[in-house]
Amino acid sequence: MALVAVWLPLAGPIYLIWGTGNTVSIITMLLLYSEFVWLLRLWGQQLYRQAHSLRFYGLAWSARFRQELLAGLAVGFLTLMLMFILEGGLGWLTWQPPNPKFNLGVVVVEGLAITLGVSFAEELLFRGWLLQELERDYSLSIALWANSLLFALLHFIRPLEAIIATWTQFFGLSIMGVSLVWGRRLCQGRLSFAIGLHWGLIWSYYIINVPDLVKYSGQVPAWVTGIGNNPLAGLIGLAFLSSIAIAIRLQMPRLRN
Repeated sequence: MALVAVWLPLAGPIYLIWGTGNTVSIITMLLLYSEFVWLLRLWGQQLYRQAHSLRFYGLAWSARFRQELLAGLAVGFLTLMLMFILEGGLGWLTWQPPNPKFNLGVVVVEGLAITLGVSFAEELLFRGWLLQELERDYSLSIALWANSLLFALLHFIRPLEAIIATWTQFFGLSIMGVSLVWGRRLCQGRLSFAIGLHWGLIWSYYIINVPDLVKYSGQVPAWVTGIGNNPLAGLIGLAFLSSIAIAIRLQMPRLRN
């Protein structure tokens, strides 16, 4: 509520003057992210007496952080692209030229920036602040599943008919949440790999989805490739996300969760 109270007086006039275009949305979201980071620093400093509260929540910029960030980006991006390539090879989809309304180069660069902002904000919120709070009061296992299920549930704040139409995404979002929690634990509390993995997954989907680069052939049911053309809502997407989760878990054998 505090975040919304600070954000609305700034975002409201922007929307009233310039409307609700894509550029305006990006500007207002940047304002929201900046205010969230500011409030999170205050939370850590005032409640837990953390002099470096952002580092406490997993942000510690260093060469290692950058390497883990890029590793996560590569894993997320290449995994989803491999899924689309496999589906194309099986004849489940066909590749299309970009929609004439979009410049593919602009989509790639714009998507890179937008999805980085989304990934940074969501990871700082869910795997940074929320996970830390859960782990203070509960076991690692309970914190893992509570965090992952809340991550999935909060992505379903939408009209009831939309929830019913896209409910299968819940499983994909939950598995993604598990992968991201394990990604942070793998990096000993740093958010680097989790931000990169989140970024890579949604950036690759942005590049495919926005300019309509693929068309599903209908050779297999939508629940296989993704209901509503969303990979998170299909069996193949769940399999690829699960493979990421398993691969991360195998790299951290000493942890129970």
